[in-house]
Amino acid sequence: MRISTQSFYDQSMASMSSQQTSLLRVQQQIGSGTKILTPSDDPLGATRALSVSQSISLNDQYSTSRAQASRTLGLEDNTLQSVTTLLQNIKGLVVQAGNGSMTDADRMSVATSLQSNYDQLLGLANTDDGNGQFLFAGFKSGSAPFVQQAGGNVQYVGDQGQQLLQVDVSRQMAGTDDGRSIFQSTQGSAGYVTTSAAANTGDGVYGATSVVDATNPDFGKNFSVQFTSATTFTVTNSDTPPVVTPGTYTSGTPIQFGGLQITLTGAPASGDSFNVNTAKSANPDMFGALKDLIGALRTPVDNGTPAAQAQLQNSLSTANVKLSNSLDNVLTVRSSVGSRMQELDTLNTNGDARNLSNKSYLSDIQDLDYTSAITELYQRQTALQATQQTFVQIRKISLLNYL
Repeated sequence: MRISTQSFYDQSMASMSSQQTSLLRVQQQIGSGTKILTPSDDPLGATRALSVSQSISLNDQYSTSRAQASRTLGLEDNTLQSVTTLLQNIKGLVVQAGNGSMTDADRMSVATSLQSNYDQLLGLANTDDGNGQFLFAGFKSGSAPFVQQAGGNVQYVGDQGQQLLQVDVSRQMAGTDDGRSIFQSTQGSAGYVTTSAAANTGDGVYGATSVVDATNPDFGKNFSVQFTSATTFTVTNSDTPPVVTPGTYTSGTPIQFGGLQITLTGAPASGDSFNVNTAKSANPDMFGALKDLIGALRTPVDNGTPAAQAQLQNSLSTANVKLSNSLDNVLTVRSSVGSRMQELDTLNTNGDARNLSNKSYLSDIQDLDYTSAITELYQRQTALQATQQTFVQIRKISLLNYL
């Protein structure tokens, strides 16, 4: 068979070009560290690698959301810890103010301390995250959620929305809690709150309200104890129409109604009334309770009537119960925050394990075996050099050399 010079050149060039292409491909694989340079190299492997890469990217997004949730929940927990300490200090001052040996001046001093605590509490309720976003404002996080009105009352101007973060595939988590559920709410299990009417003229003083029969059909309703004389009273519940039950009063003898028991001492006057309401119906606002308490302590009673002394004692009792309910509510919210933070730790552990598994699988799919690749590199280089040298030698063969 005769091989023309042109054919020889074409075949040699094609062979060297093919070997250079193969050599270049191995060099690119070594340079990039992957064995899949284009999808055509391994269509199935490229598809799997893309899917695993997307899973890793998504898991990284969940990790970022968890980090953000951890920051906001950590800040909320620190704030609620400060609120807890403050409420405990306030309760201590309430007990101190109930000391019978204190004078008006002493109580005024306590009221001044409580006013300072009130201002601190308002500041904690308006805590921001350092970026101008208020923790307890719900969706209205751009402005302070608690605003003090002209009369001294505090109004919540945020909303009850919760900003949810997608912290895992099927888990959304609230990064914060709204201020109303923390500072102006109470738990369903909170005890009854007793208050005395401001117009009372007698010196009746109430003690703690206790539950004696939670199965009573009237349990959970609101009640009003109204004195029709110094020794008789009626108990009216919140039914429509209300049910009125008469009773006879003896100082120190417990009064029972609706599964509850309350003990009154002193001498209530005709027309005096005492309300016994569920915690949710008794305006569960810690700012309001503290404001009323400060007002009561600033009211002079040293030279006042027995009725004024009784009003002070009743105000202290009511404030103590309301603040206790508020403290219990804050502790419950803190428990919820702690549970969420603990869940985030678990999700982080699982996410790290999932990420490690995905990266290991991705490495198996596309990472280069450097030992095999370097061996192939040398093989390609040797083959190319041999082809080039063979071409150089063969192209010298010509009949003209023998003429």
